[in-house]
Amino acid sequence: MILPVVAYGHPVLKKVAEPVGPDLPDFREFLENMWETMYQSDGVGLAAPQVNRSIRVIVIDASAFAEKYPESENFKKAFINAHIYREEGEEYPFNEGCLSFPGLREDIMRKPVIHIKYHDENFVEHDERYDGVLARIIQHEYDHIQGVVFVDRLPSLKKMLLKRRLSDISKGNVEVGYRMMFPQIKKGRR
Repeated sequence: MILPVVAYGHPVLKKVAEPVGPDLPDFREFLENMWETMYQSDGVGLAAPQVNRSIRVIVIDASAFAEKYPESENFKKAFINAHIYREEGEEYPFNEGCLSFPGLREDIMRKPVIHIKYHDENFVEHDERYDGVLARIIQHEYDHIQGVVFVDRLPSLKKMLLKRRLSDISKGNVEVGYRMMFPQIKKGRR
């Protein structure tokens, strides 16, 4: 089932998400719904808060970047209860977008290397190192389970310049090709 993606301004996007266990009701179905929603929305990653669930679940399929970044080929993973415990290197800009911010892309500064502990969809624990575009995608989605959205990483002046566009997004005054939930629209209007 395709779930609606919540737009900027929804309070769930600002909450630190709760850990989950294998006993979470309908976990497998929810995970499948997240994959389906991400693919239908043409995303490369999706975090549970983006579909209005404040839990520490992330799905990523970086295959869309495979031509330019070969390490992305066949990179499809679920990250459950992820914890980035170390970041390394000099921050660099990369143009990012987000399903919760349709039509908005900005250069975001992040470190190039991360070390992350997480559980996979079978709740097997992993401790891995990622760099480059994979680290970038993971960091972006990880921010969502930490209650951080990518515009929070912009300088204050840039955020001020985007104020109207952000307001338009939260009001639903944007073109979008997938199901969304806009915080400033009353139920039944979209």
